Amino acid sequence: MIEIPSDLHRDVVPLAFLLGTWEGAGVHDFPGSEKCNFGQEIVFRHDGRPFLEFRSRTWVLDEQGEKVRPLEMEHAFWRVTSNQHGTSGEREIEVSSVRDDGTVEIWYGKLHDGKPQIDLATDAVARIEGAAPYSGGKRLFGLVKDELLWVGEKAAPQVPLRPYMSAQLKKVLNPAQLIKDVNDLPDDGIAFFR
Repeated sequence: MIEIPSDLHRDVVPLAFLLGTWEGAGVHDFPGSEKCNFGQEIVFRHDGRPFLEFRSRTWVLDEQGEKVRPLEMEHAFWRVTSNQHGTSGEREIEVSSVRDDGTVEIWYGKLHDGKPQIDLATDAVARIEGAAPYSGGKRLFGLVKDELLWVGEKAAPQVPLRPYMSAQLKKVLNPAQLIKDVNDLPDDGIAFFR
């Protein structure tokens, strides 16, 4: 079930399925960098304005699934730029992001009509001098059986577009909501089992 917060800006209601904290693991593999398994936390949140804030942190995992060191961080803002209210099929999405390595990207894509799937492709990429070579990418996000799945493709001057990261994430329960739910139980606790 997807909850739509009452203070969510109406232009981003189609993205409500993304809201919350998601955690899980995935695989990283790109020529010139370390192939590894990684852990990830993604947070999608809002503050009432017409965008979602996105924060992603990844870290290398060892063979036992323990954190070894940070891998990547990204901060972005997601907007629905056309057909926000679903009157004509697919909705267009715009994402502006910055990564910890000094890469800034503008992504454009679409939210598929009738299903929680988003396809994005880079429109512009800017890098600081020390950032790894990178010329563009694609991403696919989808909600499948209450899990957020995503795959990223990447291109560099010497490497054609190819998949390089993917992950499977589960939504993290909000302790504040759990406490609220517990407070709604009858005082004696026994009525719950009747």
